[in-house]
Amino acid sequence: MSLPNVRTCLRCLGTRLLSARTTCDTLHISNTRTGPARCVAHGQRSCIRTGNHPSRRGFGSNSGMDTTLFVPVPVKVTSNSDDINIGAELTSVDLKAKKNEMLELLNGFYRRSEIQRLAIEHGLDAHLFHQAFISFRKFIIESESLPADLHIILSDIMSGSGHIDDIFPYFMQHSRQVFPMLDCMDDLKKISDLTSPASLYPEARTMKRKIIFHAGPTNSGKTHHALERFSSAKTGVYCGPLKLLANEIHQKTNERGIACDLITGEERKYAHPEGIPSSHVACTVEMTSTTTPYEVAIIDEIQMIKDHSRGWAWTRALLGVCAEEIHVCGEPAAIDLVENLMLDTDEDVEVRRYERLTPLTVLDSALETLDNVRPGDCIVAFSKNDIFKLSRQIESQGKECAVIYGSLPPGTKLSQAKKFNDPKDSCKILVATDAIGMGLNLSIKRIIFNSLTRPTLNEKGEIEIVRLTTSQALQIAGRAGRYGSQFQDGEVTTLYREDLPVLKEILANPVEVIEAGGLHPTAEQIEMFAYQLPDASLSNLMDIFINLSKVNPSYFVCNMDDFKFLADMIQHIPLDLRVRYTFCCAPINKKHPFVCTSFLKFARQFSRNEALTFDWLCRHIRWPLSPPQTIKDLMHLEAVHDVMDLYLWFSYRFMDMFPDGRYVREIQLELDAIIAEGVYHITKLVHASGEKMGGVSSVNDDIAVKKSKGKTALTEFTEAQLQQAAEQERGDFGQQARPKKKKTRSKKSAVVEKQLSEVNPNLRPGGLTFELLREGILSVEMLQVLHDEWQQANYFPLSEDVENSKKKKRRKKKK
Repeated sequence: MSLPNVRTCLRCLGTRLLSARTTCDTLHISNTRTGPARCVAHGQRSCIRTGNHPSRRGFGSNSGMDTTLFVPVPVKVTSNSDDINIGAELTSVDLKAKKNEMLELLNGFYRRSEIQRLAIEHGLDAHLFHQAFISFRKFIIESESLPADLHIILSDIMSGSGHIDDIFPYFMQHSRQVFPMLDCMDDLKKISDLTSPASLYPEARTMKRKIIFHAGPTNSGKTHHALERFSSAKTGVYCGPLKLLANEIHQKTNERGIACDLITGEERKYAHPEGIPSSHVACTVEMTSTTTPYEVAIIDEIQMIKDHSRGWAWTRALLGVCAEEIHVCGEPAAIDLVENLMLDTDEDVEVRRYERLTPLTVLDSALETLDNVRPGDCIVAFSKNDIFKLSRQIESQGKECAVIYGSLPPGTKLSQAKKFNDPKDSCKILVATDAIGMGLNLSIKRIIFNSLTRPTLNEKGEIEIVRLTTSQALQIAGRAGRYGSQFQDGEVTTLYREDLPVLKEILANPVEVIEAGGLHPTAEQIEMFAYQLPDASLSNLMDIFINLSKVNPSYFVCNMDDFKFLADMIQHIPLDLRVRYTFCCAPINKKHPFVCTSFLKFARQFSRNEALTFDWLCRHIRWPLSPPQTIKDLMHLEAVHDVMDLYLWFSYRFMDMFPDGRYVREIQLELDAIIAEGVYHITKLVHASGEKMGGVSSVNDDIAVKKSKGKTALTEFTEAQLQQAAEQERGDFGQQARPKKKKTRSKKSAVVEKQLSEVNPNLRPGGLTFELLREGILSVEMLQVLHDEWQQANYFPLSEDVENSKKKKRRKKKK
């Protein structure tokens, strides 16, 4: 008589999907000739044969979940140190000696349509089922000794006394080890449920807040009226989109005799000399406190709630700030959304509308040539390349111009704005990017658009060159004719004649109504996810959270590509989860290799529990630094300024590990002055950089990009590539452009030759690839992407084919 067929009931196995990874020990006893067993506990046929599993959860085939995000957890193959195989002892069958039969059996199990259907019912779609089976098969084939009950089941099936479906409970048990989320899917869905974000702020929900929406275009006085109420309140907080705006409110409030502190990610300034908190605070919107009570709060530029990267900060401030009165300032396009969001909090919204204080006229003629620029003009371009080109052309006419673009330090922007605004200064023309759209008070008579397209980041994190929206065009054009300046009447036009009808069309269109506000997973939510999925990386946890998250139509989950970029960059560095999350929230310029390399070094030093001192930072950035001689030098100084900002940002979150913020602030002011001096002489720098402007990017403002399905995506660098690029940049910094072209070319060729040898030793100088790299048309990263795409498209012949063709050629030669 053969041994009884011992099996775990699938019902018992599946009843604890959300609890620990244990299973019921209820056994099936079946006669091998009577078919499927009956469960002793439940008195019914095994659920595997009937498919009536009482506890089906997880992903069905139509769940919509992207299961490729779940990374399989390796299951260790068992080894028996005592050389005792209990299953083999009981069955007298050595499964290791029957490997081929075992493989055939397992592959038959995998191909059975009933098993595939049951797998779907138990949370395993086709992808998960395949991955789990590969792990299960490897476990059975490579284990020195299997669990006794599984060994007995397999030996019974191979001897013809068991059914192949009897493997399924053990397969599911193994699958839950490979994919732990199968046991906790309901918990994960609850954690990632963002349908009621207002409930995340219990302090604010205990208050009955009054919401006042100041709606109007640029230069309508809407923020001024809100600030009057802010100044008259006993306590207040101003939440702005930029450090420049927060700093301006901080200064003006203190000038009026009202003590006001400044809080940004990188800076704290207290009105009281002993650091005692003041009654009023001016902060960037991300730094808004959701626990401190205020009488009045101002949330400026509320239309940015729709921003795919930062929109979450405005949503958080609107739902979470604890203030009796909340003054929201921004475009009328956000009124409906704010009213809709306040329905969930049962708070009324009072709308106050404002009209522009000064007239703005769209001219009927374009500028057409830079010879026609006049005092008070501001030419708006959307890339550094265009900024440098325009400024050089204007100054070649003997006219002085100021320059403002996004990556300049705040102090440099202010100095350039002051220079342009000063009636006594000879600088009467401004060349700028859309950085002038908010945060700077400028006396502009006429806005001139150099282009009506700009690079923008879409909801998928891809960079697209798109036409300006009506909102963006109005924001920029509205800077002309500022109330109270020397130019009361504003004008707007384009540089090129063919763009003018397009500009008129854009400005005539109604501003698109904002329909949803951004949301962002909190550190606590990600920690709860990590508890359920301890083997997942932080980037993977974020992907799973976003994919599982559920939001109502009034919200969307912000793009987390920057967060995941940093998470992947430091994944190999041992850090506590909360520390890792904080590091990944750091506002770094990921477009610049030197900044990314510095971020890596910060994380590595932190993981070793070694403080990042002032001396350490000075050695890293090679302080003191010299004034820039070329545009490339200027861009490096901007990157060093970003690194100092990064240090200061960390110094307020990890004070013991970044202890010298005060000293870093001092040298940052010195660096700001060096950069300001470089920008003042920017035409000389452009001239020194050569006609081709080596080292200066085009269109995308030095964003490293790659093409993907007709769109542009950010390139992610490896640590080695970042280190190499940063070292090369630092090594080149300060070196003046040499007049001898031959010498410069030979150096460049040597660098390209080295890069070629690293990519492929068979590539030699003189070929097309070499010339494209040398001229800067291709980069090593682009070359690698092209190589991979061609390989995927099967354009490259297999090595065997190449070898065969070589043999044929040899035979022909011999003949």
